[in-house]
Amino acid sequence: MPTKKLSHILVVVGMVVILLNSCKPSQVSTSQKPPSADTTDIPTYYITSDGDTLESLEETVDINIHRLLKDTISVIGVGDIMMGTNFPSEKYLPPENGSRLWREVNDLLNDADLTFGNLEGVILDSGGTQKKCNNPDLCYLFRTPERFISNLVDAGFDVMSMANNHAGDFGPEGRENTVKVLDSLGINHAGLIERPYCLITIEGIKFGFAAFSPNTGTLSINDHEEAKKIVTHLDSMSDIVIVSFHGGAEGSKYQHVLRETEFFYGENRGNIYEFAHDLINSGADIIFGHGPHVTRAIEVYQNKFIAYSLGNFCTYARFNLKGANGLAPIIKVYTDHRGKFLWGQIIPIFQEGEGGPKIDPQKRVIKTLQELTSTDFPEVEISINDDGLITYIE
Repeated sequence: MPTKKLSHILVVVGMVVILLNSCKPSQVSTSQKPPSADTTDIPTYYITSDGDTLESLEETVDINIHRLLKDTISVIGVGDIMMGTNFPSEKYLPPENGSRLWREVNDLLNDADLTFGNLEGVILDSGGTQKKCNNPDLCYLFRTPERFISNLVDAGFDVMSMANNHAGDFGPEGRENTVKVLDSLGINHAGLIERPYCLITIEGIKFGFAAFSPNTGTLSINDHEEAKKIVTHLDSMSDIVIVSFHGGAEGSKYQHVLRETEFFYGENRGNIYEFAHDLINSGADIIFGHGPHVTRAIEVYQNKFIAYSLGNFCTYARFNLKGANGLAPIIKVYTDHRGKFLWGQIIPIFQEGEGGPKIDPQKRVIKTLQELTSTDFPEVEISINDDGLITYIE
């Protein structure tokens, strides 16, 4: 813990008179002066807050500052969030400003020390410089009205990633307004070049957060050296470092972690396996992936937790939610105050119709994660039971 040289937290020892009048503050008369006293023969000492007595202000003592930290920290991660878009038409907006989308999961999301999600699209009521589209009816650009974002506050989100392929859907106007709205509501965020990381303190725990993607205007998932520098910097200032990445190919054909660079429609979507391991070696403690729009395996590496894709969590109207695309986990990770993985819990959700997360009584995504994790990481001693409890044997 840090040690500070202290020479100014001092109390001059002298005569102090405290007047008490029952439980009420005493009234001090300004018309009378206290009697004078000759203090020339009374020695003056200086006492530090640690009880050390000094003869002058020139002396210094070392004081150790100790923080009392919780034994167990809980962090929730979920995948893509897009509560509706007024582009190209307001018919893609849900009723009641999207509040009904969250009814089954609000309490769950609020039950953690920190809750994270990936914000797909921009927060903007109208306008913006839209990305080029040959056919606006088939163009997937997401512009969520400002009034919808209070739902994130109600759901308990502490931090959001803006590092994804939809952060630039409506140009600088969209990015700037998204930052302004999130800031105004006290929701932390990172991932844009202008805001590469953030620091969050919750109940004395210092969290560092950074986010990466292969997309213009965001921190690059393909520049491992720069990413490692950022994480190392965060590690020097934080108790727990959380990283989000948007990477890997998209769709149900791409649910496996390949341990190689992935491409999708010619775009380099990164080697997410190597990226995650590099950042844990640099100081990251929890890594949440997204981008493929389906769930991928989980891993524990160096006693640190990785979810390679959290899938579609709350995505309304413009997303394919058939089959694997409609299943996703809420993952609650428990660590000690230094970020070491202790255990985890998968809460299975599904989306159907236009979208909105619901608790899945069939627990389908738990089965998916059991199969993917055992296939993709057979060497890792990680266990997922049928109720979604994640345990790890070192």
